[in-house]
Amino acid sequence: PPVSFLTSSITLHFNGLRTTSGGYGCDVYIEVSGSPASVNQGLQMICKQGTFVEFSVFKNEVQVDWTIISNKKGLTIRGGHLSPYTFPKAIKMIENNQIPLEDIITHKLSLDDIAKGIELVNNSKESLKVVLIP
Repeated sequence: PPVSFLTSSITLHFNGLRTTSGGYGCDVYIEVSGSPASVNQGLQMICKQGTFVEFSVFKNEVQVDWTIISNKKGLTIRGGHLSPYTFPKAIKMIENNQIPLEDIITHKLSLDDIAKGIELVNNSKESLKVVLIP
């Protein structure tokens, strides 16, 4: 019978999955590691007409073989980072003082200090959220 596996790392061995699933592969592959290797691993592990779900944020562009997605397997690709309904709800919560912004915003800088803001964001030891004020 078909077997679905969820993995957030590249440690699940492809041959082990093929053996466990009787050569079928996984129905759904959910990639949450942010590793380009995990994306390519998922494309190899997923069965024909399976679903690939991408939730990661990547530092750099990820290249994949699109012939696997379209010609060879006919995959369904799903992705997202936040629900499309998240922002209106978050804005309403901010308006109603339901989110402790004073605990979240660690730095408020002038737009002229954008370089410093980027530096703070890149060094997350010093910042949580950096706001630039025009």
